[in-house]
Amino acid sequence: MSARFRQIVVATLLALIAVTAGLLSAGPAAAHGFSSTVYVDVTSGDDSQVRTKLELEYDLLVVSTADYRHDDPLYRAGTAAFDAGDSVGELAALNGHADSVVGYVTERFTVDGCTAARDGDFQLGEQEGVPYASLFLDWTCSSRFAGHELRSGLFPDSEGYVKGTKTIVTYAIDGRTGSAALDAEHPSFSTGQSAYQRFWEFFRLGAEHLLTGIDHILFLLALIVGSRRPREIVLAATSFTLAHSVTFILAALGVVDVPARVVEPIIALSIAVVAGWYLWRIWRRGDHALELASPDGGHFALDRSGWGRLAVVFGFGLVHGLGFAGALGIDEAWSWTLLWSLLVFNVGIEVVQLALIAAVFPLLMVLRRRSPRAGLWASGVVSAGVSAMGLVWFIQRVSGS
Repeated sequence: MSARFRQIVVATLLALIAVTAGLLSAGPAAAHGFSSTVYVDVTSGDDSQVRTKLELEYDLLVVSTADYRHDDPLYRAGTAAFDAGDSVGELAALNGHADSVVGYVTERFTVDGCTAARDGDFQLGEQEGVPYASLFLDWTCSSRFAGHELRSGLFPDSEGYVKGTKTIVTYAIDGRTGSAALDAEHPSFSTGQSAYQRFWEFFRLGAEHLLTGIDHILFLLALIVGSRRPREIVLAATSFTLAHSVTFILAALGVVDVPARVVEPIIALSIAVVAGWYLWRIWRRGDHALELASPDGGHFALDRSGWGRLAVVFGFGLVHGLGFAGALGIDEAWSWTLLWSLLVFNVGIEVVQLALIAAVFPLLMVLRRRSPRAGLWASGVVSAGVSAMGLVWFIQRVSGS
């Protein structure tokens, strides 16, 4: 290995170490930031009634209802029970201050033209390893509508405690079944929405999930910088797409269920491994490392290393699919409508993925063609940074920090 390429490898490894150390010393970081998901199940009741079951993150519900006042009785009792892992105390805190909690929720979650009344006590459950409280509400409506408009402003960004909240609604009402995703930009929907509106909701949700999920974007960036020719990135992206599509559909339909505490660390590890793979290839090739930065010359063929990379990408793609399904959070019985909605969500992911490849890979090819050495340096440094982020997230997710 020449001195020049030793310098490249050493520089990238130093960048990897420096970024990792800096990020670890900066404290915990989450790939998606702190966000929350509310799950709502809507069904028909007697006469003009609408029944809803809301599942809300327990700790967030307590501190938000108490408006972050440490002297508030609900705050004191609820957070003390939460910190102690005392489920009996958690339920007692909610049921003992039910009017305050219901008032907070019904001020921010509404069914148009209907008034709410609590139906029974709170219940406790768990979503992705996090305690959730279940609240049952019966809504008395002035008349039976062809479609009910639901609006959610739960846990808004203005509270300063969360970065964003999604409300996943599943419904079986007025002869219609379906799902919808609400957030700050799209706070309402009607159960009478058309198939086009429903599919657009899921396309938008899929596109937004990839754009706001920096861990998935960094994995894609690692694939891009580690590919020399268009056919390599096409094969890698296709392998990733096929893998995550399979597990996404199976997990969203409830066929496969893997806890988030297992999925999330592996996703972080996948980023570090795929980015680090490129650094390893630079080291292994030594004096011939410039070939990795040159898109010209040679007949394209996958060697053992190339097939190995595709196998690794496919395996990690299976795990990313579980992550996509966990973010969607649908709990709905099988139907063809649900399947089409899931496929459209997946299409939204793929469109953004292809757009990112189309935007970044040609620029990288131009740089490599004009200056293979500069292309090698740029790819190495980017890979080092991406691998560092993956390692940081892996350590944090495994340790629970």
